[in-house]
Amino acid sequence: MSASIIPVILCGGSGTRLWPLSREKYPKQVLTLFGKDSLLQATLKRTDGNIHNSNISTQPIVICNEEYRFVIAEQLRQMDRRGKIILEPVGRNTAPALTLAALEAEESDADPILLVMPADHVITEVASFQAIVKEGARYAEEGHIVTFGIVPDYPETGYGYIKMDEQLLSDIGATHIAQFVEKPDLATAEAYISTGRYLWNSGLFMLRASVWLEALAICRPDILDAAKQAWQGKNVDGDFIRVEKSMFASCPGDSIDYAVMEQVANSLSGLPTGIVIPLQAGWSDIGAWDSFWKVLPQDEDKNALRGDVFLDECENTLALSSSRLLACVGIKNIAVIETPDAVLVVDKNRTQDVKKIVERLNQQARPEAKNHRKIHRPWGSYDSIDMGKRFQVKRIVVNPGATLSLQMHHHRAEHWIVVTGTAEVTRGEEVFLVSENQSTYIPLGVTHRLANPGKLPLEMIEVQSGAYLGEDDIVRFNDQYGRV
Repeated sequence: MSASIIPVILCGGSGTRLWPLSREKYPKQVLTLFGKDSLLQATLKRTDGNIHNSNISTQPIVICNEEYRFVIAEQLRQMDRRGKIILEPVGRNTAPALTLAALEAEESDADPILLVMPADHVITEVASFQAIVKEGARYAEEGHIVTFGIVPDYPETGYGYIKMDEQLLSDIGATHIAQFVEKPDLATAEAYISTGRYLWNSGLFMLRASVWLEALAICRPDILDAAKQAWQGKNVDGDFIRVEKSMFASCPGDSIDYAVMEQVANSLSGLPTGIVIPLQAGWSDIGAWDSFWKVLPQDEDKNALRGDVFLDECENTLALSSSRLLACVGIKNIAVIETPDAVLVVDKNRTQDVKKIVERLNQQARPEAKNHRKIHRPWGSYDSIDMGKRFQVKRIVVNPGATLSLQMHHHRAEHWIVVTGTAEVTRGEEVFLVSENQSTYIPLGVTHRLANPGKLPLEMIEVQSGAYLGEDDIVRFNDQYGRV
């Protein structure tokens, strides 16, 4: 019987170079950038199919930041895959994240193979990916550490590279890992490509849970010890596993590559063999707007469009509109990204520098660095569509069967107008229904709750008025999502 395979989805990172579409609290991995699925959902769907005699779990292990836990849980629920969601109280890079996944996997299975995948990559040729993963599972089952290197088609300077050994292990090109190398300059990248022995480092791995833990014990026992202590202090909160915060915060941060893989490539005593398998499957890490442009369909002038866009005499242009008409005239090699609260215009040769804008926004405590105008909550979402000195107007959508917390505000009153659906309103001691085209009023200082008892989304307009309208003016008395 072949070992079982558990997908491990690394769902960290804030995607700052894809701002303004990606924000710190709603990053690219949960966005729907291609087709109908988010990048996270598409990553998981790649494991559907005949991989290793279909002995692959449909319940993944997802490691993510606490900020967007409810969005991830909802996206897994939509796929009918609850899985295990491990919350990192602070980011500590991929090596500690994989360690938590390995500890969870050993508790729930007899030393499974872990298929480790970043949640924010694109792979367009799924069948090719599955065939290579099936080959990788054979080596992983034997105790090797397997990584998948992307066959390069140009001298990219933004990726690390993996050097292949000269001796082939299989007819699909698997070799031992000769070397991990850092991001090169252009001349070095061109030299790598010319040899035919270098692959882009994809961040994709396959290995047994025990193999990772044993290798980490040799290379970085400090990471292993801190992660184990954080894991031992964990508690289960609904769909989520929360590790002990102070112990995980004390864990050194490091990547899988630096912590273990470079030592594997150097044949450090006691470590398993590292194997790299070439992968040609339409891969992209969508790291910046220029890479996003490359994977989109393009017209005869190499323009890629999304949304309500008009172009005239433009070339090599990426134009993306989220909420309104976007018109561009006579521009070349430019990316224009429109969202309801921000517009980015950037030379496509400078897309890596978008993160500098995000840094400046954070320095000035601008909300656009962290949140979209539309904010997602475990019960649904709200969109601040207008605001002034003493008022704010929100469009609120409550999911079927969802309930907001029982709460009160010290500084504002609220008017609720139901557009579609039916609202169940608790106001003080009263509980009553408000139907379409009806409204109600919540006075300042009165305890209240909003719920959707129906089977369709509840959509309503909320008008807030008062001296202070910040989101921190909420006193929660009861909340089914643990936010009291």
